Amino acid sequence: MSTSASILSATITGAHVEPVASRDAFPLLAADPALHYLDSAATAQKPRVVLDALRDYYETANANPHRGAYRLSVAATEAYHAARARVARFVGLADADCLLFVRGTTEAMNLVTGSWGRANVGAGDEVVVTAMDHHATFVAWQQLARAQGATFRIAELTPDGRVDLEHLASLVNARTKVVAFPHVSNALGTVNPVREIVALVRERSNAVLVCDGAQGVPHLPVDFDRLGVDFYAFSGHKVGGPMGIGALLGRRALLEAMPPWQYGGDMIAVVGDQETTWNALPHKFEAGTPNVGDAVGLAAACDFLAGLGMDAVIAHERALVRLAMARLAEIEGLTVHGPAADQRSGVVSFSMADVHPHDLATILDERGVCIRAGHHCAQPLMRRLGVPATARASFWVYSDAGDVDALVDGLQAARRLFGA
Repeated sequence: MSTSASILSATITGAHVEPVASRDAFPLLAADPALHYLDSAATAQKPRVVLDALRDYYETANANPHRGAYRLSVAATEAYHAARARVARFVGLADADCLLFVRGTTEAMNLVTGSWGRANVGAGDEVVVTAMDHHATFVAWQQLARAQGATFRIAELTPDGRVDLEHLASLVNARTKVVAFPHVSNALGTVNPVREIVALVRERSNAVLVCDGAQGVPHLPVDFDRLGVDFYAFSGHKVGGPMGIGALLGRRALLEAMPPWQYGGDMIAVVGDQETTWNALPHKFEAGTPNVGDAVGLAAACDFLAGLGMDAVIAHERALVRLAMARLAEIEGLTVHGPAADQRSGVVSFSMADVHPHDLATILDERGVCIRAGHHCAQPLMRRLGVPATARASFWVYSDAGDVDALVDGLQAARRLFGA
């Protein structure tokens, strides 16, 4: 089925919520109609157009880019740069050379801390993160602060799982060199008010703002040039693209001033016996042979989502979250963590009294329902929730009310089994 034919309208009538994209557009889901895949926050299923783009690249244009004058190498080079332009357009970045392809959000955060952080953060400076940050951000800045002798501060959360903006404001001052925060919490689904946070930080400091967009880009419209942050990172596999590809967006002035963080390949300009000069953006930060095939796949995923419309995607997810939260509230002994549905993306985390989340996940798996159970790489957040782990259901473009029904039925069965 073609992409356009697979796109449906999001309609909500009572407990009926249609997907914004047909399961037929996703080969894995189409092959298993009984599967209820509710772990899209961990990784999304891949639309056929992405798989087709990957195959087409390797069958028609595979060669090492930037290194050959022959036709195939030129085709690979053109495919790589076209992919960069398409991804940049999807996330609202006009200067496409300021989009760096990386392996994912984790590598992007390590690039920022390892390059900008080591060059600009020192003793006496302060680094601020939030208690809901994913380990990829939290640990990267924690370790940078320790290595550089800076003070590491954590903005706490409100009781309903949002960043406490008053506490954040109290932490930011003239010594603050960086403020890092997630666009969307991977564990709670909380959508943070990015522009409000940017305004708060800019009023009080000259800090660099770093936003983890791993859970933002797959679910919300993102316009980097209007958000006001300095760096923004996301992973390709969470937007329906391949694993092993992602992007770091940055302000040109910051990127040009930063030293490279890896060496080799096209990141050089001139190599002398004792000194080396660096290539222009984006090549300075893309050492080694580029991951062209996955960049092409990521661009296809971005085109697919653009065709659905990101406003429709988030409206669909919130409809499902409202439905899921209403149904879960009917289950005795079950606690849903996080804010109201209109302040979330498609994530619902919950705990059932005296039943470990891993047991819930196992019972649900026996019914064909895939959820995530654990600390979600957010142990500081789990401590603040007072739990070692949660169960997490995460919805995306192919999810529907039937998935919610299967989730609730499975949890009711678990409650009866454990007498919770």
